[in-house]
Amino acid sequence: MGMTGTASRRAWLRRVTVLVLSVLFLLPLVFMVVGSLRTPGLAPPEGFEWLPEPLRWANFQTVFSLVPLRDYLGSSLLVVAIAVPVTVVVASWAGFAIATASPLTRLRLIAISVAALMVPLSALWVPRAVLYRWLDIIDTPWSLIAPAAMATTPFYVLIFALAYARVPKPMYEAAQLEGLSPFAVWRRVAWPLARPAAFAVAVLAFVWHWSNFVDALLYVSSEEEATLPLGLRALQTLEPTNYSLLLAASVMVTVPAVVAFLLAQRAFFTKTLEVG
Repeated sequence: MGMTGTASRRAWLRRVTVLVLSVLFLLPLVFMVVGSLRTPGLAPPEGFEWLPEPLRWANFQTVFSLVPLRDYLGSSLLVVAIAVPVTVVVASWAGFAIATASPLTRLRLIAISVAALMVPLSALWVPRAVLYRWLDIIDTPWSLIAPAAMATTPFYVLIFALAYARVPKPMYEAAQLEGLSPFAVWRRVAWPLARPAAFAVAVLAFVWHWSNFVDALLYVSSEEEATLPLGLRALQTLEPTNYSLLLAASVMVTVPAVVAFLLAQRAFFTKTLEVG
């Protein structure tokens, strides 16, 4: 009876925790959607209003007439379409190399990854600008895609390293005894067992590249190559007091990231159940 009661309390605590976290996650989105439907030009309400009167669905269409949001959307889609798969593959390879290295080498590689993770992003802005100028990719989408060639961030490499470290070593050893190359071991053994980690890294990389404002601001100067974060900044410059229009554009920019998160979460749990 005591064990049953303890399990029930833990299940109830988990449900409450999930509910609280869901409210904290959804509440800002609700504020944003509600604010995007207010009449342009009005000051923000003093309190919270569930539904403004009247509902201004035309705000979403007005945004496209103020800034070339379609062009910004195309540039952002191009960046994530290339950067996300490259990030996942490179991070997966690096994580597999760490997981299959000798204990001493593994420790050194993890230490290097953690040290690289602690380097402030601001310290990389100038060296990247010099490198991109030497490569002649300034003011091109490749300046925003380039970090993917280094797994975007060492954090993604560590996620894969942890996932591959959980694979039983006899599986790697058996594959090597069969004469498989390291790449074949990764492709046939390690990669299929690390699909949940791949989905997690994919959605994190998507959100990072989709919302990357600083790199776009530093390395992209032409309107033709601008991405959605720069489009929001341009809209704020044109209409600084029309909060409803800014929120309408923010909703359109946020929806793909939320959808990607939900799809990745569903796929993550599906693959976890299959592996389990």
